[in-house]
Amino acid sequence: MTVTAPAATERAELAIGGMTCAACAARVQRALNKLDGVEATVNFATEKASVRYTGELAAVIARVEKAGYTAAPVQSEVDEDRHGARALDFRRRMTVAAVLSIPLCDLSITLALVPSLRFPGWEWLCLVLAVPVVFWAASPFHRAALRNLRHGSSSMDTLVSLGMVASFGWSCFSLVFGTSSEPGYWLGFGVTASGASTIYFDVAAGVATFLLAGRYFEARSRRSAAGLLTALEALAAKEVRVLRDGVEQLIAIGALRRGDEFVVKPGERVAADGVVVDGTSAVDTSAVTGEPVPVELADGDRVVGGTTNVSGRLVIRATHVGAESQLSRMSSAAEQAQARKANVQKLVDRVCAVFVPAVLVLAAGTLAAWLLTGHSGAAAFGAAVSVLIIACPCALGLATPTALMAGVGRGAQLGILIKGPDALEATRAIDTVVLDKTGTVTTGRMAVTAVHPAPGVARAELLALAGAVESSSEHAIATAIVREASEENLPAATGFEALPGLGARATVDGRAVLLGRERLLAEHGAEVQDSLKRTVEDEAERGATVVFVAADGRAIGAFAVRDEIKPSAAAAVSALHRLGLRTVLLTGDHEATARAVASAAGIEEVFAGVLPAEKAATVERLRAQGRTVAMVGDGINDAAALATADLGLALADGTDIAMKAADVILVREDLRVVPDAVRLAHRTLRTIRGNLAWAFGYNLAALPLAAFGLLNPLIAGAAMSVSSLLVVSNSLRLRNFAGVRGGSGPR
Repeated sequence: MTVTAPAATERAELAIGGMTCAACAARVQRALNKLDGVEATVNFATEKASVRYTGELAAVIARVEKAGYTAAPVQSEVDEDRHGARALDFRRRMTVAAVLSIPLCDLSITLALVPSLRFPGWEWLCLVLAVPVVFWAASPFHRAALRNLRHGSSSMDTLVSLGMVASFGWSCFSLVFGTSSEPGYWLGFGVTASGASTIYFDVAAGVATFLLAGRYFEARSRRSAAGLLTALEALAAKEVRVLRDGVEQLIAIGALRRGDEFVVKPGERVAADGVVVDGTSAVDTSAVTGEPVPVELADGDRVVGGTTNVSGRLVIRATHVGAESQLSRMSSAAEQAQARKANVQKLVDRVCAVFVPAVLVLAAGTLAAWLLTGHSGAAAFGAAVSVLIIACPCALGLATPTALMAGVGRGAQLGILIKGPDALEATRAIDTVVLDKTGTVTTGRMAVTAVHPAPGVARAELLALAGAVESSSEHAIATAIVREASEENLPAATGFEALPGLGARATVDGRAVLLGRERLLAEHGAEVQDSLKRTVEDEAERGATVVFVAADGRAIGAFAVRDEIKPSAAAAVSALHRLGLRTVLLTGDHEATARAVASAAGIEEVFAGVLPAEKAATVERLRAQGRTVAMVGDGINDAAALATADLGLALADGTDIAMKAADVILVREDLRVVPDAVRLAHRTLRTIRGNLAWAFGYNLAALPLAAFGLLNPLIAGAAMSVSSLLVVSNSLRLRNFAGVRGGSGPR
């Protein structure tokens, strides 16, 4: 008996093209999951499908294409280009539509109000202006509607396309069969009572222009989100110098295996997570951890991939490579979080799933009812077209982009950059704000907060000796001490030597000077007075880093060094509390430092000692407790946490990756921009919801009037324009939004 081994299961990420709404993603997912041996999840937000399959990938791609969409394996560069190309295409179409629609609408309004200004062939000029807009600029809507038709479904694109085509078709009918010499022509009271002598080229072109604007801003938002993973991948080393039989060999990063030993020279990036087996060096972890102070590493210390070696040569044994590395896990967490993001436009899609088929049935029913009751074909067709025009979702298309543009514009004046509607929806129930410590609540720059000379030692003497030694070092703490001693005339130091993990030493004016931890002084037999010990113990309990100074075998003083708290931090936290929000401090620093910073800023909860890879998990745990979380950060290590949070806010002076992961970018240095951003996002979201409520309510109220022939197409078009005007006016109220300090610009 022959036993057939089960087929191996493969995994692939596919970029899906052609999706325009959540219904499209659901359709692709259903099509894929009907294949034997295929399990797929399609994400409309990221436009990707995660597929587990047996057999050939080509069969999976063919299935997607059969459903009317495109599919290709994900490639970061290609994916980013695809998002950029789409945004460029919509911008081009929107620009052409606007250039033609504006004079068309102006001409239509003028000639409708002042018939005496009509000139020979004016109606044909309207036709010429409308054709490129309806049939070229708006072609994405028509293609999507045809694809939906082929698969027996409908979406917002269906109604948009039908509304434009119906308006254009009706206008052509009136143009050919109407009598433009009659005074009622164009105003809806010409050949028939239902308005057969009216043309609405402006309606068709206006709908196309507004909706193209909405699609353009949506495409821009998605391009920003797609750039996150590319930026994270850019941190990873492409090649690694591996040790084989004691010889260095340069190999591709993909060939590195767990247990391999590799060499990292000064200035090079660490290729993978691992443990130092030889060498000592300072490693700059700011790109991954956000912490400003380089970490001194020696044998047995752990190191994270993506960090940069600063000084010495290191030999590292790889412990986590490829998808197991911390950098890859951060990237994966960011992508999964992006998949969970909400989208305001989904509300429109959900309603349209019922609204669009209902309108189509109502229009067909109106046509049939008028014909069955003995009315003329022209009258019946006019009533049916009125239903389509009154229902054409122009106000729906304006509801989100106009409020978003007004909110984003006002936010820019206040130093707040909102990436898209996802950020607004996420603020709906924010109740907790998590703040990263370094670079967010603090400046990220070490500063001397206290100078403690030993009894009998002058402050100037202590500063001069310490400043002279540290002037030869580039360490962050050394820089802070030199900055504190800058007013003194610093003597020359000779024989400078950095002591990794401990401090430094040099000779100043013939005196042997040591700077560093108490352990360093003990190793060199330098005595520390009890009074000085008690003083610095108090500083350490308050979260300061203590640096001792010894000269000629005796401690002469100590410095308390801290990462400075931003002057605006306490006021910002207070403003968040007034909004009813809970505040949490998240940091990799030890407990004492974290508690000191939290106390000074007025923050309620503290999570200290959190490793970079654990930040996103910490945010996720808060969400699992039922909290809706906003995360504020600035470092690469914050990227996954920013994306995991319901709302991510990144400081503009932080890393590019953090800004790409966030939903909102904060430009002002003043931390009070955080409560401003939350309030503005809330206000903008309320405006969008109000716009949508009005747009749907208007349609529901006007549709029966159109069906009973009480609204001819002209009045329906005018009502639609009024509805759009109200939506725009409501959105423009956001320009009056005032920040916490009532400011109008970045400070």
